[in-house]
Amino acid sequence: MATSGMANHLLAYGVVDVEYRRVPCTYYGYNLMIKVHEHSRFCNYLAIVPIYQSGAFDIEAVEVWQADCKEWRGMRKAYGAVWDMPNPPKGSLTFRVQVILNGEAAKWVQLADVLPDEWKAGIAYDTYLMLD
Repeated sequence: MATSGMANHLLAYGVVDVEYRRVPCTYYGYNLMIKVHEHSRFCNYLAIVPIYQSGAFDIEAVEVWQADCKEWRGMRKAYGAVWDMPNPPKGSLTFRVQVILNGEAAKWVQLADVLPDEWKAGIAYDTYLMLD
């Protein structure tokens, strides 16, 4: 697919199925971070990308704590590693992520106060969590 000059040939196929597998990476010395995607718009739309996701674990779900009604709101997996939601809760944001490590049972991990009250698009915020 990355062969130079093959773009027109590939376009003739239209949409194609692609099989892939995630390759575990190790980021020594880095915690899991949450990057606010560049298309996010404070306070109307929030898209996040977990970065430095070290080890052999997969994030299966992401939720945000909504303090005013005391409940977790699910985020949608938009594409790739991007999770998004319209109208995110106000104030600093606490997340919880459902992770699966090496095919074991899923477990929830809470990430308290990851995003500040006035988060900014394009900035990566530290969760202070190292999973591997």
